[in-house]
Amino acid sequence: MEKIILEKLKFYNQYHVIDHYKALTKDEKQNMMSYLKSFDIDLIFKIHKDFLNTKETSLKNISPASIVPLPETPEDIKNREMARKKGESLIQNNEVAVLIVAGGQGTRLGYDGPKGTLRISPVKQKTLFQLFVEQVIAISRRFSAKIPLIIMTSYENDEETKAFFKDNDFFGIGEENIYFFKQGMLPTLTPDGKLIIKERAQLAMNPDGHGGSLKALSKSGLLDKLLKDGYKVIFYCQVDNPLVKIADPVFLGYHNLTRSEVSTKVVRRRNVDEKVGVYLNINGKDAIIEYSDLDPTYMTALDEKGNILYWAGNTAIHIFSLPFVKRLNSHGYGLPYHCARKTTEIKTKDGSISSVDVWKFETFVFDTIPLAERAFAIEVKREEEFSPVKNMTGNDSPENAQKDMCTLFKRWLEAKGIRVMPGVKVEISPLYALDFQEFEMKFDKKNISITGNFYLE
Repeated sequence: MEKIILEKLKFYNQYHVIDHYKALTKDEKQNMMSYLKSFDIDLIFKIHKDFLNTKETSLKNISPASIVPLPETPEDIKNREMARKKGESLIQNNEVAVLIVAGGQGTRLGYDGPKGTLRISPVKQKTLFQLFVEQVIAISRRFSAKIPLIIMTSYENDEETKAFFKDNDFFGIGEENIYFFKQGMLPTLTPDGKLIIKERAQLAMNPDGHGGSLKALSKSGLLDKLLKDGYKVIFYCQVDNPLVKIADPVFLGYHNLTRSEVSTKVVRRRNVDEKVGVYLNINGKDAIIEYSDLDPTYMTALDEKGNILYWAGNTAIHIFSLPFVKRLNSHGYGLPYHCARKTTEIKTKDGSISSVDVWKFETFVFDTIPLAERAFAIEVKREEEFSPVKNMTGNDSPENAQKDMCTLFKRWLEAKGIRVMPGVKVEISPLYALDFQEFEMKFDKKNISITGNFYLE
């Protein structure tokens, strides 16, 4: 294997790597060879060549996608209830698994550690991971179901994430009900196509994007296990959104009733400048285009009433039919690669820090949508389901997400006639109520005022 890899490096003019490799100690050679074995050398240089030869092309034949809006009419409400019942039956029949993509670190938030370990809930300061686990436990109890919770980590945070769950006794879900797998990695290249030596016996690598989650799920053996155990769909979300409704029965039901292979939740864009992917239709197929890849003409387009024409913002909440995921992986997993051109700091082999222009290649999970025979999208309320934690301050910050959680729970309490004093933090655990309907049935206090921080479990 060593000889084959070195020959490939020679073929692709990576002589700087070969010379460096030959000067390493035996142990260091083993370490660097493990990096070289971890990716497809031919593939990475093909991707680089493709981007060198790619010319700017404008997207054509774009139109708004057909999306199920928020329910307004009696027929809308009837359809929603039908979907809810269908989704509940899928959960009860043990056909639903949950995948949380959690490969990121909290660096942009000024937080040192896996993003899922960030404390976020308003009163108890529960972590993102704990909130998701408690939802899965609550849903499992409500429907007497077995819901596998699958978490995608990265090479950077895998050990720390697993240790965090173990140290917290898996938050009561049971070690046997939770599975971990690692995201794939790709080498980072210089713009002229050179591998980058990092420190003494490493290569600069980057995660292969959230699109790699379904490929890594298959590679881990978990996809085949799920199919063998009778699971039909997997609910997908990213770890940074504390308002996600895990395995939402309405969403699951619509996915099933429309016979879709990929389904997506969308929210109305705040304004034409919001940096969010847009769900639309291209050449008759639904798709999501990142805001940075979509012509400003479309990003700012308004309809005849002055509303945003392409209003559907991506929430990164999906459902995938498992046979579709299997089919994708059986055909070479042909998602397109995207190239992020960045400047990054690299600790070089002599120990110094160097600023380097790099190309990082990744795939996006929503690029599965045009590959599906049927795709479905549904609008949800931003204030109830979408408050991502991406920035240290301002929009999409931990502070904003915590406020959004408080606001949601206050709305539940006030709908029951409870007065919540200004500035008071409130939190309702998923273990008490997964949604307002369950809260409404359980909570029987009346005519009271909440003057201090309030928590229900």
